[in-house]
Amino acid sequence: THYTVGPGLPELREKIAKKLHEENGCNYNADEIMVTPGGKYAIYLGVIGLINPGDEVIYFEPGWVSYPAIIESAGGKAVPVRLDFEANFKITRKALDNVYTEKTRMIIINYPNNPTGRTLSTEEAGVFEQFMLDHPDVVLLADDMYERIIFSGAENVCMGSVSSVADRVLTVNGFSKSVAMTGWRIGYLAAPKYMRDVIYKLYQHTLTCVSGMVQKAAEKAFECQDEIESMRQSYERRRDIFINSLNAIDGVECHMPEGAFYAWARFDDTGMNSEEMCEYILTEAKVVGVPGSGYGTDDCCVRFSFAAGEDDLKKAAENIKTAVEKTRKEI
Repeated sequence: THYTVGPGLPELREKIAKKLHEENGCNYNADEIMVTPGGKYAIYLGVIGLINPGDEVIYFEPGWVSYPAIIESAGGKAVPVRLDFEANFKITRKALDNVYTEKTRMIIINYPNNPTGRTLSTEEAGVFEQFMLDHPDVVLLADDMYERIIFSGAENVCMGSVSSVADRVLTVNGFSKSVAMTGWRIGYLAAPKYMRDVIYKLYQHTLTCVSGMVQKAAEKAFECQDEIESMRQSYERRRDIFINSLNAIDGVECHMPEGAFYAWARFDDTGMNSEEMCEYILTEAKVVGVPGSGYGTDDCCVRFSFAAGEDDLKKAAENIKTAVEKTRKEI
């Protein structure tokens, strides 16, 4: 019930540093880590602390809804890079070069990605690496919140492990998704000390500390490797059930997610936009989704979560199929 050390309990930060080194190949030490009330606040601190009004920040669409709002709250200019569904949202150097200007100061990436489920391949990590080497004034914020939920056969590079640019990478992670502690609100950021010291000035005046009880619980989570793997396997089974069921529906297309627990489904030839489709599926199929327009896409895409029971997912897919078939009859 008492105050804790501002940047986080030393023993927790030691365990985070050890995890980042052993699991992700990153070489942050405990003094370069700050414990935050959720990963979202870590992203906020990183953006507010490192960019100035007028600076440009590149992010990718479809992507998490809070990135542009956080950039704008810092007085920055949010610069989206629209990725292509047909190319399975692959990163290219050309796409980065098309939006780069002398005011570009940061890139925000998120892998495994919310909402598409894409992971970061070695090839695409190399694109970011070379871009940063060519532009030494640019830093990269890597939102790795889902990095423990990666499915069989997929790879995911943590940019903080790429030695040539690691001194300009801020890594954000947490416990919400990897150990299902969403409501506990605990995340962390890891950054080279010169970044961390600047960010900590803001941290000190916006947050005294994270709850000590929650930090002790997070410490315990490092002893739950078997449970984490069991959860990952469960998500993989649910993914296979739900995605295959969606792809069996005429007019629905969904790439197989490589990580996270979201289905990014495109509905073709319905005559509806994503918001209308979401409302229709909620009304007709009793299934909740999030419209793709919120993630920055013009396609009629809907994000569904498959963090639900297998029977519920089967029923949801059946209901969606019935609803989509009804639109075909009406057309």
